[in-house]
This record gives sequence, structure tokens and C-alpha cells, in this order.
Amino acid sequence: MCLNPNESAPNPSHFEESEETASAHRDIAWNDYRDLIKGMRFFDPHIHMVSRTTDDYQAMHQAGIVALIEPAFWVGQPRTGLSSFKDYYSSLVGWERFRSSQFGIKHYCTMGLNSREANNEPLAEQVMEILPLYIYKEGVVGVGEIGFDDQTPAEEKYYRLQLELAKEAKLPVQIHTPHRDKKKGTERSMAIAIEHGIDPSWVIVDHNNEETVKSVLDKGFWAAFTIYPFTKMGNERMVKVVEQYGPERIMINSAADWGISDPLAIPKTAALMKMKGISDETIRLVTYQNAIDAFGKSGQIDVTDFEGGYEIDQSAKFHGNSILRGGQQPEPVKDSLVIR
Repeated sequence: MCLNPNESAPNPSHFEESEETASAHRDIAWNDYRDLIKGMRFFDPHIHMVSRTTDDYQAMHQAGIVALIEPAFWVGQPRTGLSSFKDYYSSLVGWERFRSSQFGIKHYCTMGLNSREANNEPLAEQVMEILPLYIYKEGVVGVGEIGFDDQTPAEEKYYRLQLELAKEAKLPVQIHTPHRDKKKGTERSMAIAIEHGIDPSWVIVDHNNEETVKSVLDKGFWAAFTIYPFTKMGNERMVKVVEQYGPERIMINSAADWGISDPLAIPKTAALMKMKGISDETIRLVTYQNAIDAFGKSGQIDVTDFEGGYEIDQSAKFHGNSILRGGQQPEPVKDSLVIR
């Protein structure tokens, strides 16, 4: 396959699928192949659980996801005041972290002002004043996701300011690369990070594709790939990227959010890699270890917190609230017609 320069879809980097490929997709059922990855552990370094359900948490845990990173992001509509940001940031280090633990998944996050809302400069100025209150919180493993959306002067201004925050806090940087003019935005993001004196090994460049990966790796940055239907990367393409470039400094995430997305993107990609003959060690690196190594520079990740699993008490409470509502029992039977 090759890039279609005349693509009119929202993401110009999207690759068209042939009828033959689409048919093959329909013939491969996840439940028929999940045993291929039985016993494997996965770490999703970019997923927006604030937008996901308890069913997602349960499915992720059952599929082998033991830890995740939730980046601060745009929640679908513009926030109108500073209090909205405060409450959102607090939820990332509070309720959402607790909720994740109730399903056996260790939760980390990155903190930042997203590029889209950086264009509201009066509000962005206020957000920058409070960010230092959050980036030093327990469980915060980086500054992100930050970077470019429309590649405006305001986006660049707040990207640069947050790079300096990351340097001061000695935290990794998680870069959001734009959907439009991705190659240009990716190159610009990396050049500015280098200009600010940030070691590329402390920077995770996200939402890569075939057009950007070589430059990112050649410059010494981490290359993250988002397996997200239609708009970013499919996992068949991801398999080919790993076959071509190997596992060094490459990681996979789902970026599952409020859009049509799949929180099981990592285990599904791992199963597909297994089918294609990619080694277990390569799969382990791109779906687990590389994320730990990159974000572990924060000093916040201790694998003993999740590698051995831990007991879950779903009756536990956070600020007086639990995930169980009015006498519910943990882990309801989902395949029963009767909901008790």
C-alpha cells in the first residue's frame, strides 16, 4: 500500500483498504485468537479512561492489560473556565486512578494543556499557572499530551512553555502529533524539543505512521503508534512497521477515548503479531516493556505494583464513593439475559 495524496478523509495519513483486506478482517474473530496471547502482560501508554466504561476496564483486565497511562486531553468540547481544568486534572490523579485499581489495573497519567485548547489564550494562561500544582503529584509520569493541532503560534507558545515545565520537573514529554500535515508537525515538534535542550530519549512522539517513523527513530525519540480505527493506524499496518523497524524505541497504544475506538487494541495487535510470526520478545517490548522504560524515567513506575497482580476489594471507597452502586455485587455475569 502507499499513501494517497488526494485523500479527503479527516486524517490524510489514512491508508485505503482493499475489498480483499476488508473481507479478511471480517473472517478473523478476536475470541478465536485471544488464546494466542494467553499469559502475556500489556501496558497501554495512552488511553483516555475518563471516556470509557467499567465494561472496558473488565475486558482490558481479562485481556492481560495490567497498567496504563491516561494523558490529559481535549474532552470533546471546549472547557470554558479554569475550574473545569482543575476538576479534570484532579480526577486523573484521584477518582480515575481509584476506579482503575478496582479492576486490577495500575493507573498513571500525564498532565498538560492540550494543543487544541492552547488556542484559547486567556484560559491557557490560567491553566499554565496551575499545571505545576499537578505535575508533581503521585502517579504523574510525564507532561502530555502536548504539541500541535492546527500548528498555530499559540500552540507553539504553550508547547514551548510546557517543555520547560517538563525539564524543570525532570519528567518525560508525551507529544501529540497533528492529524493534518502530520509529517510537518512531527518534524516541527522534534526540532523545538531539541532546541529546548531536551534529550530525545525523554520524549515520546505519539500517533506516528509510516511517513514519520524513520525520522523519529533516527533522531533518537521514542515512536508511539496509536491503533485507532480509520483515523490513525490499523494493526495490520503496525505489524509491517515492526517487521521493518524492529522493536527498539517503538510502542503501541490504543488512545481509546469518546470516539469510535478500541480499548483492546494492544492485545488484539499482539495476537495479530503472533499470527504473523513475530517473536514473543518483540511483542513484549512494543506492547509492554518499552512504555515502562520510556515513562519510567519519571521515577514513578514500579513494576512490582502490577506484575504480580493484587487483590481487588471493590467495596473500597474513594471520598465515600465506591464503584458498586446500592448493593451491587462485583463482576456481574455479562452473558446472562437476566440483569439482577
